Amino acid sequence: MPNIENDLRYLKLLQRDFPTISSVTTEIINLEAILHLPKPTEHFLADLHGENDAFQHVIRTSSGNIRRKVEENFRGILTEEEITALCTLIYYPEEKLKAVRATLSRKERTDYYRLTLQRLLPVVRSVTHKYTRSKVRKALPPEYAYIIEELLNESVGDRDKQAYFNVIIDTIIETHRSRPFIRAICLLIQDMSIDHVHILGDIFDRGPSPHLIMDTICQHTGVDFVWGNHDVLWMGAAAGNPVCVAAVLRLSLRYANVDTLENGYGIILRQLATFALQHYSNDPCQVFMPHLISGQMLSEAEQRVIAQMHKAITIIGWKLEAQLYHKHPEWGMLDRTLIEQIDYVHGTIDLYGKTYPLIDSHFPTVDPTDPTRLTPEEQDLIATLIHSFQSSERLQRHIDFMLQRGRMHLVTNGNLLFHAAVPLNADGTLRQVECLGRRVAGEALMERIDQVLRIPFDAGKELAEQQQALDYYWYMWCGPDSPLFSKERMTTFERYLIADAATHAEPKQPYFILRDDEAVCLRLLDAFHVQGRHRHIINGHVPVRAGKGESPVKAGGRLMVIDGGFAKAYHSQTGIAGYTLVYHSRGFDLVQHAPFRSREEAVRTGADIQGTTHLVEMTGRREMVADTDKGRQLQAQIADLKNLLAAYRKGLL
Repeated sequence: MPNIENDLRYLKLLQRDFPTISSVTTEIINLEAILHLPKPTEHFLADLHGENDAFQHVIRTSSGNIRRKVEENFRGILTEEEITALCTLIYYPEEKLKAVRATLSRKERTDYYRLTLQRLLPVVRSVTHKYTRSKVRKALPPEYAYIIEELLNESVGDRDKQAYFNVIIDTIIETHRSRPFIRAICLLIQDMSIDHVHILGDIFDRGPSPHLIMDTICQHTGVDFVWGNHDVLWMGAAAGNPVCVAAVLRLSLRYANVDTLENGYGIILRQLATFALQHYSNDPCQVFMPHLISGQMLSEAEQRVIAQMHKAITIIGWKLEAQLYHKHPEWGMLDRTLIEQIDYVHGTIDLYGKTYPLIDSHFPTVDPTDPTRLTPEEQDLIATLIHSFQSSERLQRHIDFMLQRGRMHLVTNGNLLFHAAVPLNADGTLRQVECLGRRVAGEALMERIDQVLRIPFDAGKELAEQQQALDYYWYMWCGPDSPLFSKERMTTFERYLIADAATHAEPKQPYFILRDDEAVCLRLLDAFHVQGRHRHIINGHVPVRAGKGESPVKAGGRLMVIDGGFAKAYHSQTGIAGYTLVYHSRGFDLVQHAPFRSREEAVRTGADIQGTTHLVEMTGRREMVADTDKGRQLQAQIADLKNLLAAYRKGLL
């Protein structure tokens, strides 16, 4: 029994929110009731890589969760075609209603609106029943909040009440508010189908619209991140790390993704284009031609300009990273100063005990006697580009959101989330890694890196400390012991300039070899203090090659890799177009996605999430809020409120 007298200081603070016995008992009743609601649904996504259209489709469909609710309500009542049509309306109400208006007569539209509203209401009740009325009320669109709340509380067995609801529906139709009202209902279903979204890294790079994904995410309160290596690269660029800026530009130009830079974030590329034209106008830049993905249309002239810019910024980047490796010998990456190791007379390089000819050896801005030195023009160019990244209001707003909601790892409801890996030794023990003067491992390493990556954005830190932390962003991108990379080396140089594919290999660190071992995964879960009978590691980073038979479920179900290749650049490797994971009150649905073609096709054909795979391990019973982290927080609040109630009754307050 707690000593209430010793807790009086805290209870007096709590008293401000609950000044009477009545208010305390009401809140206790409310919280106790919430504990007995079904567990809200969580949505896990990873490695979105700028594929906004596919991301929007996954969010709108809740990875098949909405269709499951529709089928539960209408199985045996509606045909498969009618279920698909209703689902498509919920996913894309604007487009579907526009098509209805264009193809149906006025009377047909009236009948359609009435029937549709009658079918939508059971679905709304189905997705909102696990939430309190208060939470549902907050999610309602203000314009229709009262009407929707009335309709949600329809009593099927009450004939008079049924007539009342029919009048509401008829009046909505008669006042020509059917379309906006149906749209509001559909968006409510989308919003309430998933309570929380966990993004396991890599929103940026490769795909065309990471800025649009971030715009959507920034509007949602129920979202958190664990950072990926591509996210950290953009964070470093936004903070002013020169080599991160060069790498972001290199990757964007490699995939001809200038729209994200120029129109998405307002990054000014004019000076880079001028510089590239000046130095590479007669250079075919064949190695640096952009990788065009299906649907991209660029003229030969446009591709040539992008290739010239691509080569220019790549060489600047190689110079800058070599400078960093000399500045930070503690990283152990001096073997990666490859721009210094080129034989500029013969156009070759010695690597791994063998001499390789370079595919491209035209480097007009490199001084062979001092290869890492930037020319004055390059210094001015990179300074201008850094300023452009730091001055982008939209980019800074997105990165600020990622800093607020993101971190290196997350433990939630018995699941350990991180993007790529936890550094391990070959025997499966936690590997000690140096991070700005401290040698740490496991959870302590993740927390230390988390602190360091925030330092460049903290104006209160010393300049020298900010610079050290800013440099460390590059190690996070490609350092061998980086939890976001975790390979022996990043062979960007070799992939560009050496034909022999044997030099392109990026040997993986022990985590990726040992992660199939259930005992190793259980030790990791213990090391991160993850509790519960149904506990898992969930991460992404390395695409699962499902087309070659690789399973995303590993270590006897203890680990799930949900990078199935959202980016179109990966589709040929993985054979699919990504995974998402849905964790609802009865267990996990691991959802495999077919390539998403277009929003228009989804509306026209009723394209839906295909290939749901139920995980072999379900929870066995329906989980309630009381079984979750939130439930444990609520139970602690209830205990505090009971102490406050006792203090009131003893006359202590």
